[in-house]
Amino acid sequence: MSRTTVTTLDEVGQALVQAASDLLATDGAAALTVRAIATAAGASTMNVYSRFGGKDGVVEQLYLQGFELLATEMRSGGITADPLADLQRCGQAYRRFALQHSTLYAVMFSRAVPDYEPTAKAKAFGLRTLDDLADRLQRAMDAGLLRPIDADHAAAIVWSTCHGVMSLELAHPEGTPVDWERVFADATATVMKGLAA
Repeated sequence: MSRTTVTTLDEVGQALVQAASDLLATDGAAALTVRAIATAAGASTMNVYSRFGGKDGVVEQLYLQGFELLATEMRSGGITADPLADLQRCGQAYRRFALQHSTLYAVMFSRAVPDYEPTAKAKAFGLRTLDDLADRLQRAMDAGLLRPIDADHAAAIVWSTCHGVMSLELAHPEGTPVDWERVFADATATVMKGLAA
């Protein structure tokens, strides 16, 4: 059966996705099988196949949910008369999402499930968050606060910086003298200064 992209889930579907997320967080990708997901959710394997088409469909739902939550978090600061402050809040929201949803973040950006490849539709959905960032950067350019360059290019620069710091922080959650919150703030501020030059 082909993979199914699910946007609205019933109670069983939600339980299966949550079970997959929990298994991935506690036992890693090797433990993520259709049978294990179904057992952890208290459902039959047929429920996995009928709702998601198999394991990859469940992982794809995690991928989609992750980007949906990220977009919601990034927009949570709203739009004000200060485009630069809006961008700063957007960056803080990105970090907050990564810390609070580290398993989803790993599915989205770190190939936490090595044999899973997002569909073209899922990738396009995920890239919309980059479009949101580009729109915010364009507002700052239009206001004369950043130098006028291609907004998509600027978004990729900012995203790369945020992602790089968060990937390192998540890989080293303890046992390091690095103040990751400060590193994130300084790194993003430096990038913004560079874009304003």
